[in-house]
Amino acid sequence: MSQSAQVVADYYGRRALGDVILGALKETGKDIEHLTPDDLAPVDEFHSGGRNATVRLAQLAEIDGSQRVLDVGCGIGGPSRYLASKFGCQVNGLDLTAEFVALAGMLAQRTRLADKVTYRQGNALDLPFPDASFDVVWSQNAAMNIADRDRLYGEMRRVLRPGGRLALQDVAAGPGGEPYYPTPWASDKSISFLFPPQSTRAALERTGFRVVAWQDTTQEALEQQTARAKALDSGSLPPLGLHILIGEAFPTVTKNMLRSLQEQRVQLFNAVVERV
Repeated sequence: MSQSAQVVADYYGRRALGDVILGALKETGKDIEHLTPDDLAPVDEFHSGGRNATVRLAQLAEIDGSQRVLDVGCGIGGPSRYLASKFGCQVNGLDLTAEFVALAGMLAQRTRLADKVTYRQGNALDLPFPDASFDVVWSQNAAMNIADRDRLYGEMRRVLRPGGRLALQDVAAGPGGEPYYPTPWASDKSISFLFPPQSTRAALERTGFRVVAWQDTTQEALEQQTARAKALDSGSLPPLGLHILIGEAFPTVTKNMLRSLQEQRVQLFNAVVERV
């Protein structure tokens, strides 16, 4: 692993995360030996919009269960388990962070989805899969740590069959300047690489994709972040939530993201593009 990739992996890695999550699930009355994807949704959808955003992207990408799916930057596996349980998809998840990969596998076992989802550690810039081996490449809030977008999108295109689709949810640079740090994806700008939506669209088209759908989801993200900040201020955070993944920086990260959205320092979008 390169030094820069290791820095990113270290940012997300947190040991004993599985014990913390299982403890929080017990606190909410869940049977940790017989979990469902819905039980885990408050904590394992590590991106803006949570489960609702995953549902919306699946609709936009026209997921129907027949596709072979690769989830790039799968985190602890929330979207992959949702796709497998809802549609019956076979999903491979890839993430840079070893702790996330191990935890994703454990949660797949506890949700009885290990026959449909598999996880491995790897780098999105060097995908460990053959050419044309997937019908859909899926990625939610993963590209913000990657500067070389041409290489990223080139690798995603390589592993897609002709006519296959790339479904993206991403954070983009807004006109208001750099986001406030720390963010959910970076403690400072050394591992944060945001591009304006129009630059991302141009890079995708340059790499050999045709845009099928493009949605600005900034307003929904702002509403969600406002609600999260209010819950934080009132001290009403639930036992299970993204604060477990983000850790002690969660209050600062929450307020920073709200300010960045309010001041148009970040934008969010969904896109579906097709390999041509």
